[in-house]
Amino acid sequence: MNAFDSTSFDSAASLASASSRDRTSERSWRDRLPLPLRADAAGLTWERFAAVHAPQNGPVRLGGWTVTAQAAGRSEYEATFAVDASIHTASAVANGPVAGMTAMLHDLGINLEILSFHQRELGGTRATFLLCREGEQQKWALGMGQTATESTLRAMISGANRLDAAR
Repeated sequence: MNAFDSTSFDSAASLASASSRDRTSERSWRDRLPLPLRADAAGLTWERFAAVHAPQNGPVRLGGWTVTAQAAGRSEYEATFAVDASIHTASAVANGPVAGMTAMLHDLGINLEILSFHQRELGGTRATFLLCREGEQQKWALGMGQTATESTLRAMISGANRLDAAR
């Protein structure tokens, strides 16, 4: 099963559509953020907040994602990543997409740890907020998508990019 293609994985379009559908006031989206993340949003517009917390065009980009069911509730996940100027294919057999993505990122040398996980519905779009850590660095990341899985994978890529920028 192909979870999404490159045209449906356009974070800018997802963020813009969620912004225009969800906000009745500039404050309403802030009220829906996880409590520890609200201070980061103070004084920012939705567009600026999303640009900071959801970088999808950084050094790590997800180009494709497929899932094949296996026995005993496990699945095989395959992905295509761009890391800087190099293209990589990766696969992992895991109990869920977060475990699969974590294993594939680890194989690429990206040791992303999720410390906090929150999901919200924003104007018909799923938003995932992750507090991510790599080594001593911690950053909040945002991913938007039509499904919980899509938004979570985008948030993990955002986390990898935000942590890379912190080095």
